[in-house]
Amino acid sequence: MEISHKKSLILLIVASVVVFFLTYIIGFTLFQYKSYNFMMKQTSVNNIASDDIVLVVIDDKSLAKLGRWPWKRTLFLEVFDYLEHYTDTKVYGFDAVIIAPDTLFPGSDKEFCSKIGTYEKLVAGVGFMYDTFKSDAEKQEYNAILPLKNDIVFADKRSQKFRLNAGAKNAGHPEYKSFTPFLSEYFYNIRNLGAVNTYQDFDGYIRKTDQVIPYNGALYPSLALLMYSKATGINEFTITDKYLSAKNDNYTLSMPITNFNGAAYSNILYYHTGDGVYSHKKISAVDVIESLRNIKKGLPPVIDPAVFKDKVVFVGSNANSQALQDVKRTPVSDTFAGLDIQATNFNNIYKNEFFTEVSSLYNFAVIVTVFLLVLLLICTLPIPVALMCTSLVMFLYFIFTFIMYAHRVGVGLIMPEVFMLIAIGFGYSYRYLVEGRKKEKIQAAMGKYISKDVMQNVVSDIDGVKLGGKRACVTVLFADIRGFTSISEKLSAEEVTKILNEYFSAIVPIIEKHNGILNKFVGDAVLAVFGEPIKNENHAVDAVKCADDMLKKVKQLQSKWLEEGKPKIEIGVGISTGEAFVGNIGSEERLEYTVIGDTVNTASRIENYNKVYKTKFLISEETFLRVQKYVDVIKIREVAIRGKSKRINIYEVLRILPD
Repeated sequence: MEISHKKSLILLIVASVVVFFLTYIIGFTLFQYKSYNFMMKQTSVNNIASDDIVLVVIDDKSLAKLGRWPWKRTLFLEVFDYLEHYTDTKVYGFDAVIIAPDTLFPGSDKEFCSKIGTYEKLVAGVGFMYDTFKSDAEKQEYNAILPLKNDIVFADKRSQKFRLNAGAKNAGHPEYKSFTPFLSEYFYNIRNLGAVNTYQDFDGYIRKTDQVIPYNGALYPSLALLMYSKATGINEFTITDKYLSAKNDNYTLSMPITNFNGAAYSNILYYHTGDGVYSHKKISAVDVIESLRNIKKGLPPVIDPAVFKDKVVFVGSNANSQALQDVKRTPVSDTFAGLDIQATNFNNIYKNEFFTEVSSLYNFAVIVTVFLLVLLLICTLPIPVALMCTSLVMFLYFIFTFIMYAHRVGVGLIMPEVFMLIAIGFGYSYRYLVEGRKKEKIQAAMGKYISKDVMQNVVSDIDGVKLGGKRACVTVLFADIRGFTSISEKLSAEEVTKILNEYFSAIVPIIEKHNGILNKFVGDAVLAVFGEPIKNENHAVDAVKCADDMLKKVKQLQSKWLEEGKPKIEIGVGISTGEAFVGNIGSEERLEYTVIGDTVNTASRIENYNKVYKTKFLISEETFLRVQKYVDVIKIREVAIRGKSKRINIYEVLRILPD
């Protein structure tokens, strides 16, 4: 059936509109955040963090000198004493919450809680939550005390008056129903509390942070905003539809904000990180503590008090050892210190340095403009000239975007470029329709008629491969070599490779023997899966027996390596059982059968606890419930797994019971 040229043109226009909006909706979600990260990281080199802000961090050095975590809480008091009484620090923030008593050092805990209220310059963090309080009595008691923990006054001049009363329903956004369940004596005594809530976008990156939070009929400041108030003496702030502002004789604040259901949040302007972890000056907590002790002994301090003169300090933890690592994914780094996010927010406020994004309407208008411009170029100019002009437009738009980000204004990068490419496709589809008869005399009739399928093949990017899998209950085994980095530094690359090959060659048959599959090697670590694709209801038992045989095999290899003069290698094993996605991922050219999900992450995190508890073989509670008849174990304790809201029990496997 023939279709007229006019109808084909109309069909092309309709298809253009459909593809335009589908690409905009889907592509904006997929690409906007990626381009945001890319441009923020590229331009952050021009954003230098203020010298007025200092981080005091409980790091690996602190743990090495003062003992393993958790610390006696009186050690925090030593940090606070030094900052409060021996330096001219303006204000200091404590990026931690005290929610449970210290059962190991109750005397230290009591002294900490009783003395915490003596520090006038200290501001601690509070996290607002969507869960309810444990009881109405606790809710009433906590809600009565929280308003006393800051003296900020907000003048709400927004055009839309939000319902702030408890129980109000905020459409599209959960209501904060409680806040951090503090240790009671600590909560009563601490003078200042500021919110530490941040926004984690769906891709896991932190780009925004709450500045003002509505809760129980009142507005509460962020940790950074409250510290700004203490540092500047400003305690009255005005909220409008677009700005959070304040002023006194020495300081002026004009912060661009976005209002959403009573809350006011802002974009975070990140600063350049030399090491990918910190953008502000970092001092080890142990150096501060030793400085205090030296001063009391009449000795010179490790850190001169003058270092903190007129500075704003943030105190928190971030250590690679003892499960104390606190890093977040941000546009400038995937290992950015959580403490530095709070410091960065304060830096933005203190220096009036803010990052703003243009509106969605602006981005849409830009996309429509460049799309039509490129479409016009392709349809009217000779092909070589049109391609050259289009390339120039794409290049100039990239430069424009870079300049805007350099001036701390975020505009869409990827989507306009993508739509320029789409415009090229539609433009050449149009040219094919118009000029087909002239170029192909044999197909003169086809110059006026073109099928919908042919048109879609020209203008659409069809992925002919459908990849996928299924969800299934599996057991994941994660095994890692202890101290492999230090071992590698002592040996040549050839020697390291030989040891790894011998180790892997020995354990792979063990995995296969127990009905498991080797999913992948991750450096010196091994990830194995039991239960899929080899069906087996006893996959947890197989995994535990496999791990036991692996540990025995490594012990045999140790004797052999000792005779050969090679270093002694120890491994740690973590096992987790649960639901995961299993199937093919990759591309049309390359597929990979893999397992993805929380169960995999949990196995890896559990394995890391071997370092903390000096063990070799740990399993999750779900695995234990499936294998308890076959193993002899010791319950270690309930631990927190990064990425999981609830703590879980882990168990050390001592031996496999005889059948």
